[in-house]
Amino acid sequence: MSSTEMMYNFCTTVSTVQRANSTPSLENKNSSYALVQRDLSLHAQVPAFPETNNISFYTRFPGYFESQNVTRVSEFHLISFTDSVELRRSLLLGLFLSMYLVTLLGNLLIILAVTSDSHLHTPMYFFLCNLSLADAGLTSTTVPKMLVDIHTHSPVISYAGCLTQMSVYLLFVCMDDFLLTVMAYDRFVAICHPLHYQVIMNPRRCGILLLLSFVASLLDSLLHNLIILQSSCFKGVEIANFFCDPSQLLNLTCNDTFSSDIVTYIVSVMYGFIPMSGILFSYYKIVSSILRIPSPGSRYKTFSTCGSHLTVVCLFYGAGLGVYLSSAFSGSAGKGALASVVYTVVTPMLNPFIYSLRNKEIKRAMCMLFKNTASTRSFCHTFGLGGDKQQT
Repeated sequence: MSSTEMMYNFCTTVSTVQRANSTPSLENKNSSYALVQRDLSLHAQVPAFPETNNISFYTRFPGYFESQNVTRVSEFHLISFTDSVELRRSLLLGLFLSMYLVTLLGNLLIILAVTSDSHLHTPMYFFLCNLSLADAGLTSTTVPKMLVDIHTHSPVISYAGCLTQMSVYLLFVCMDDFLLTVMAYDRFVAICHPLHYQVIMNPRRCGILLLLSFVASLLDSLLHNLIILQSSCFKGVEIANFFCDPSQLLNLTCNDTFSSDIVTYIVSVMYGFIPMSGILFSYYKIVSSILRIPSPGSRYKTFSTCGSHLTVVCLFYGAGLGVYLSSAFSGSAGKGALASVVYTVVTPMLNPFIYSLRNKEIKRAMCMLFKNTASTRSFCHTFGLGGDKQQT
């Protein structure tokens, strides 16, 4: 027998054995073929196996394991203050509750004082009243949820609740930002163009400026919501803060990092750089006008009308810069949460004290408000109106 015939017989025998061992039944063959085809269809378009093929294989592509690290979430975990010890948790609960009540009371007094005194119905105090309303809303968006989390030891917030909190938070933060810019413009017109102040800052223009501030704030909130809602998965569920921080939510999404960075830079320019530039330009013109006043007493009196606003601006942007630096360069979650507390709790709490202690008109309006309240109580007590209400 020649070598060619021996090789032919060997290949024939091997082929027969392979067919006998690899195809025990048509049913198993079809099920195995369907499994392979389904697995391969998840990764790439491949040609269908011919029915006579007895070899089964599939390949896992490099991105397969990476895709297993992302998940759809129904809730997030806020892990800033809820993991503290019992004594520290009780102290934090009492501290934040006190600060929250003081913030609400102080801003409410500012609003009541401005609305009750006709002498304060001017553009400056109109914007101050709206600033107090935005501060109260900002604190009420973040602090009550934090108090509940500390009390119940539960850091969980639902997906819808997190997006809602983030949206309202961005709305009030941007309102603060734009209102401070509008108030700087108001001071610029009052000092540099005093004869045209009533014409320029008329009620219609004040309403338009307030409406534009609200619309711009709403657009920022909707933009962040749109970016997060487009993400179908998240890298994790833990947020190292006591509220749903927009920057941390963006970092948790599975979207392209380059796209998220571009959006962050655009938002920073529109809602950070431009308002701050407007404030700096306004105060540059204000200082230039004040320096042309010959009398030192007149200079001080003129600049004192801007003292409260300038203090609030420095506090607001200083705290915001602290939050940015702590999140960008600090790896500690505690430092980032502490900076956020200063930005979202301490600053709104101090604003009413700054305006009431440095502004004689606000102090006079508050005194009149307290006197009217005391007179009303005395009047009701004298004529027995309080007793009648209790009986009914």
